[in-house]
Amino acid sequence: MAQTPYLSLIIPAYNEAGSIRRTLQLCQGYLDGQGYPYEIIVGADGDDGCREIVKQLAETDPRLHVFGTPGRGGKGKAVRTGVARASGEIIGFADADYKTPIEELAKVLPWFGRGYDIVIGSRAAAGAQIRVRQPWYRRLGSWAFGVGMRAVTGLHGICDTQCGFKFFRRYVARDLFGRQCIDGYMFDVEILYLAQQAGYRIQEVGVTWQDDGDSRLELLSGNWRNFRDILRIRLGGVRRQAYAAAPPAEGSGRRAA
Repeated sequence: MAQTPYLSLIIPAYNEAGSIRRTLQLCQGYLDGQGYPYEIIVGADGDDGCREIVKQLAETDPRLHVFGTPGRGGKGKAVRTGVARASGEIIGFADADYKTPIEELAKVLPWFGRGYDIVIGSRAAAGAQIRVRQPWYRRLGSWAFGVGMRAVTGLHGICDTQCGFKFFRRYVARDLFGRQCIDGYMFDVEILYLAQQAGYRIQEVGVTWQDDGDSRLELLSGNWRNFRDILRIRLGGVRRQAYAAAPPAEGSGRRAA
């Protein structure tokens, strides 16, 4: 009988056929040496063959799972669907283009043993290392985005909301993603906003990160959608159900050292 995974790693991927095999090899190469059971769930939208690559790999490895459609559902939708399918005690996601190495998990997992509910990678917190920086205009845009986003949402205590390396206790992930509905890039902001409203403990950890030069965000139309979604978050235009109580059994059990 297969073991229940300790870690569920979700990898949202849109037309990532060129990188997904390498990303999975690197992730599994690291996780195989950690001594705990895991699963990797790939949300592969697009029509470049990425989904078929993962399906082929999954035929000989039951720890791999894949879903997706030829259309583009959005990163937020892919992670939300992955969370609904995940069964690990810790559930998290990392980018398919491997901007943050999987080895950075060693900085993340110990915080769950210290009572935190959510641990997020950060490019701005102490200990962060940026190997390849974004172009200056992207950095300027990110700064302006951060100023506007924090003014609207009140997320002043978080240095970096957009790093694609975030992990949650299972019951926390199920609660937050069960109420989250933004399909695009602003789902990170929505999740953190809901988490602060619910009183979950969040720890931000500096991680290694590098830009790959491939941005899927259109500067004008993409930023307009992002601004609209931030307003939806602040004005309550997203799901608002009663906060799920955290069952004691979910917070106990095996902890990271």
